[in-house]
Amino acid sequence: MSRNYITANGLLRIQRELHWLQTVERPKITREVGEAAAMGDRSENAEYIYGKKRLRQIDGRMRYLMSCLNKIEPIEIGLIRADKVLFGATVTVEDEEGVAKTWRIYGEHEVDVDKGILSWISPLGRALMGKQVGDGVRFKAPSGWRELEVMDLRYEGQVELLTPEYDRD
Repeated sequence: MSRNYITANGLLRIQRELHWLQTVERPKITREVGEAAAMGDRSENAEYIYGKKRLRQIDGRMRYLMSCLNKIEPIEIGLIRADKVLFGATVTVEDEEGVAKTWRIYGEHEVDVDKGILSWISPLGRALMGKQVGDGVRFKAPSGWRELEVMDLRYEGQVELLTPEYDRD
């Protein structure tokens, strides 16, 4: 079984979503389906049909999240001290035109390009692994081959990964 690394915040995010689906969303939809079924003819009852479809989606998502939890390995990035790119690194790279971009290398379930978070198994994430400041990086992007240089590397606190309903306390 291959492992998949994740930050502590990423693990918490998955656990919260699963808990929310199990304790809030699924029971709510189950009640709605029950109420719709009590109205009579189910074959033309849109609320019943939609509710059953939504329950299947919820059950599928719960199965997926549980399988993810069996494969992930949480990493405490605040404890990492390294001079090369590893999981949890914050890396600033510069492209051929001199444009710099900073990326955090996290787990595949934590990707948020707008916040500068890449997966460690993405093409750029893989290419950066093991590199040091000053190293060149060549990787295949959707637009073709790109070359970057590692300008800065550090390990710092995690970005808060808040998600919809299930992360509101």
